[in-house]
Amino acid sequence: MSGISPRLPLLVSPVDGAYGLLKNYTHVAKQNFKMLLLTSPGERIMNPDFGVGIKHYFFENNGPRTYSDINDRIVQQTKTYLPFIQLNKIDFSIPEHELDLHPHQLSIAIEFTILPLQVTTTLQIGF
Repeated sequence: MSGISPRLPLLVSPVDGAYGLLKNYTHVAKQNFKMLLLTSPGERIMNPDFGVGIKHYFFENNGPRTYSDINDRIVQQTKTYLPFIQLNKIDFSIPEHELDLHPHQLSIAIEFTILPLQVTTTLQIGF
């Protein structure tokens, strides 16, 4: 069976062969956006500026200043590396249902539109 891109993380797939494949452009764009968020600047070979580096915010204060810094970084990196994505809304929330982690956990929901496809979707990242 054919696909557009390998599914990350790479896992053996009984359907696709050596590893799983993404078969539609919405999933490819969403995976590329997730990789942009999770990649730290300097990790990508030949492109040291690529990436939001979300893990660098793990030990920052959980408050509006950090949210603003993350938001600005997401906007700047998306404009530079994924110009086909239009950011609609970035929401930061602290899950209150897990009292032992509150307020040390942060969830980011990013609603975006894949312009060539005119598809709107949401990517949820928690850390």
